[in-house]
Amino acid sequence: MGCHDKELSILFTDDEHMAALNQQYRGREGPTDVLSFSMMEDPDGEASPPVFESVMLGDVVVSVDTALREAKDLEEPLEGTVNRLMIHGILHLLGYDHERSQMDAALMVKEEERLLAALEKP
Repeated sequence: MGCHDKELSILFTDDEHMAALNQQYRGREGPTDVLSFSMMEDPDGEASPPVFESVMLGDVVVSVDTALREAKDLEEPLEGTVNRLMIHGILHLLGYDHERSQMDAALMVKEEERLLAALEKP
């Protein structure tokens, strides 16, 4: 993934806290399943140039409440749902953005599927 020797912070929280973060940082009401806060972006939200040598990729926040509902709705184990959400958040930290275009969304889904399959290999 091109991010050797990098760190990230992962917070597992509830819907109430996630809704507050979603409102504060995205201006959206209600909880969401995962949020990412990159340390690889400048203050305007643009990706920093490759010379940016931060050891910290950023933060991934997962709502356990939402993950539980998604696992039930998708009839998948909670572990699989949490893995999917964490991968999704990490990909955002690496610059993937499914909201930019359909092509970007397809690229992100393909990478999510590749990484999930890698996790499932013995």
